[in-house]
Amino acid sequence: MENKKSITHVILSGGVGSRLWPLSRKSRPKQYLDLFDGKSLFEMTVERNKAIADTLLVVGNVDNRHLSKAILDKTATSYVDIVESTPRNTAAAIAFAAFASEPDAVLIVTPSDHIIDGMEAYEAAIQEAIVKAREGFIVTFGIVPTKPETGYGYIERRGDQVISFREKPNQVTAADFIAKGDFLWNSGMFCFKASVFLEELALFHPEVYAKSKIAWEHSINGNLDLDLSLEIPSISIDYAVMERSKKIKVVSSSFGWSDLGSFEAVYDYLVSIGHPVDKNRNMAIGTPNYTAFIGVKDCIFVYTDTANLILQKEFSQDVKSLYGKLEREGSGLLE
Repeated sequence: MENKKSITHVILSGGVGSRLWPLSRKSRPKQYLDLFDGKSLFEMTVERNKAIADTLLVVGNVDNRHLSKAILDKTATSYVDIVESTPRNTAAAIAFAAFASEPDAVLIVTPSDHIIDGMEAYEAAIQEAIVKAREGFIVTFGIVPTKPETGYGYIERRGDQVISFREKPNQVTAADFIAKGDFLWNSGMFCFKASVFLEELALFHPEVYAKSKIAWEHSINGNLDLDLSLEIPSISIDYAVMERSKKIKVVSSSFGWSDLGSFEAVYDYLVSIGHPVDKNRNMAIGTPNYTAFIGVKDCIFVYTDTANLILQKEFSQDVKSLYGKLEREGSGLLE
């Protein structure tokens, strides 16, 4: 394993997982649910990168910092805490991590809510990315697709050169991407030197850079001021830097990966670890009670104490619309 010094693992843990409502709530977003072999996705993310980096930096928000702390205390993990007072998307979140780091530190940036299988392939991809990052590139991880998935963005590439980033496609376009063979799933994982990222952010989105810097310089023990944070444009790293910089490289990766961004993805994962389904491929989640499905196929029943959800697996992406409707109504069921 590569010398760990000056390698920092940055965990982004600000999301609420709206597509997994009612399991995922504002008070317990999906990365903290103990659904996965008795561990949360957040804990699994911490564990898988312990051997790679010597510093852990968690960028979370004021509502979930206690959930991160409980897991990190339980696993006796030392870390640096950056607490956002309001979500400002990934460009600012990653900028805070870069401002908190030495200029030459290599940052491995990962979401906190992904499932990864095949640690040998994962570690090989990380090591390849670290080498490129030390050469001054901004590295993104592309996953070799296993099916024409419409829930992910794609990276078009030639070797390790990025040709273009593509939005989530429809079914026909996704199938076309797979047939062409030079498209990878966009994993939302990155690797770069702190200074290189900040230089590119300042070049391509000077407002995010400048206002994130002011907010960081006025932070107290990693806690960011609300008024200064609200000044920062809310924009993703993809739009702010990845789609514009000339320093981008992609590492093509073959490890098993899912962002568990929908109940369909959760269903597939739970099936893979032996969660029961009936003869018509129906699944119950969240209850040990006997649950019978009659006359339906490929359905998921999600049980919680205050709300239930019944959906056909193929409509998993529509849960976000329901979440939005409840949000507009000011429903307490999101809390």
